[in-house]
Amino acid sequence: MLFDEMTFGGYDQAEKKAIKAFQLYENGKIEQAIAEIDKALEINPANSSWHFDKALALDSSSRFEDAISEYEIALSLNPDDLEILNSLAVDYTRIGYYDLAITTFEHIQKLDPDFEPCYCNRIIAYTEMGLHDLAEQMFYLAQQINPDCPLCYYNIGNSLFIQRKFKKAVSCWKKTAQLDPAHPQIHYRIAQAYLAQDDFENARKYFLQELRENPGNIDAILDFGLFLLQTADLESAKEKFNRILELQPDFAPAFFYLGEIALNNNDFQKASELYKKALEIDAALVGPRYRLAICCLNTKDKNKAKAYLLAELQLTPGHPDALVAMSSMFLDLGEIDCAANCLLRAIDLDSTCADAYYYLGCIDIIRKRFENAALLFLSALDIDPQHTGALKNLTCLYLKASKFGQADENLRKALKLAPDDKQLKKLARALAFRRFAQNITDFLSRLKPSLKR
Repeated sequence: MLFDEMTFGGYDQAEKKAIKAFQLYENGKIEQAIAEIDKALEINPANSSWHFDKALALDSSSRFEDAISEYEIALSLNPDDLEILNSLAVDYTRIGYYDLAITTFEHIQKLDPDFEPCYCNRIIAYTEMGLHDLAEQMFYLAQQINPDCPLCYYNIGNSLFIQRKFKKAVSCWKKTAQLDPAHPQIHYRIAQAYLAQDDFENARKYFLQELRENPGNIDAILDFGLFLLQTADLESAKEKFNRILELQPDFAPAFFYLGEIALNNNDFQKASELYKKALEIDAALVGPRYRLAICCLNTKDKNKAKAYLLAELQLTPGHPDALVAMSSMFLDLGEIDCAANCLLRAIDLDSTCADAYYYLGCIDIIRKRFENAALLFLSALDIDPQHTGALKNLTCLYLKASKFGQADENLRKALKLAPDDKQLKKLARALAFRRFAQNITDFLSRLKPSLKR
């Protein structure tokens, strides 16, 4: 044809590059797509849709702050574009700029009250802010516009899951799966909700369904492996972690959990090798150094155990139970100050951690601060009235102070919880003997003649 080989200058070239960028994006070649769209924008920087397309590509690479810059440029060229505004607000949510996200969603609502995504995506923002009542309001507003939006059910399911309303979360996610069977990771999320309810049968069912439909989902394989560990199916768990390494050979957590299986089998050498491999890949991974300390204690290498524990402590573990476990190991090593530091950090993270108060009380006994130890044991019992260790140690302290009534009260409670505990039975005999000795002393003191003047 006459016009087939004609061009219309730079803008025609820019359009071709933009088309090529779209094709690359569709084929998953994100960085190449971004490079092509940049070439188009060099020729025509005033095309808002290309800035928008570039932002979408940046979002695909999780470069959210760069994407925001592109969305903002696109908006400067086309201020009232609802799709651009909505995508910008979503990215504000992703990076934690919640006030900006809410303001932008509200602006969309003013421009077009029937634009459903501004309600649907606001569910996520309010959920991230912990404002679950407002998240629920957004869900019902979105329902009035589109009662069959699968993403709305998915988003409100996340809010319910965070609130530990697991049955309602399952119901919402099953609705998502019904409306959109191809929704990413939906069966995985349902499996997580069933697992949170200790419904292992349904958890297994949905994990398997997720992996049948998406066999390369590493997150799902990892969680399924952890589920199998929890249910003591070690061989199946081992297969899952090895499967992850087939898909991603440098996935450090898989080596860590394979180490856990080896440790459970008392294969300390193999466990050590796996933990060290995990650290080679990810030096900041929390857990392997603590486990290596356990392996070193097994071989009586206390110096290495201490070094690993101190290194683990520098990573600032954010789990109170982990800090309590580390404190116990520090106590075994005679490192009382380090143990106390772990326990104080555990209490900072969770003021209701009964074990932390208990072990601090044990440390005060070592330091011969008996009154303070008693107060710490009482704090542990305020949180957990059935804490046998605190009851046992309080009994010892009251016995030492000859407070037999209080000793007897705590001993009785402890024996109800652990009637076969040998130490408690020994304490019962000691308390009976001390009471008998005290009664003899009292009796003899009454027989002693008073001096006459």
